[in-house]
Amino acid sequence: MRKSILSIVLLFAISMAANAQKFALIDTEYILKNIPAYENANEQLQQATQKYQAEVEAIAKEAQNLFKDYQAKSSTLSAAQKTKKEDEIVAKEQSAAELKRTYFGPEGELVKMREKLISPIQDSIYEAVKAVSEQQGYALVVDRASASGIIFANPRIDISDEILRKLGYSN
Repeated sequence: MRKSILSIVLLFAISMAANAQKFALIDTEYILKNIPAYENANEQLQQATQKYQAEVEAIAKEAQNLFKDYQAKSSTLSAAQKTKKEDEIVAKEQSAAELKRTYFGPEGELVKMREKLISPIQDSIYEAVKAVSEQQGYALVVDRASASGIIFANPRIDISDEILRKLGYSN
């Protein structure tokens, strides 16, 4: 009886090992650093961010200067003139806030630019990962860059270089 239970357990363990899933790791940060188009896209995004920020800051500075001027002259202005100056200041501040929302908001120019420049690169990486995983029979591919729970992984299961080769970038 004991031998039959042991043999059943052994057969079960062997069948589980035969059905073991293959896993792989990628490091998208590493992959992206080795794609020149990504570096160019990041540079374009940084330049646009600086340009947009300068425009917003210029309008905000104008509003600040209007406010300082208002404070300096408020004692000599009539009530109607004070109201007019206050409205100018509020309008300039709203203009700066609107411009900031236009450039940096959730549907702003920077988001659209990022979508246009970065999404095709990310899509090509996804397609390469999908193709390699289907070709090699991986059941799961984990991104080391976004999986903060990974403490250690054997470098043999890292297929980042293989993904770069699939994308046409040798390392």
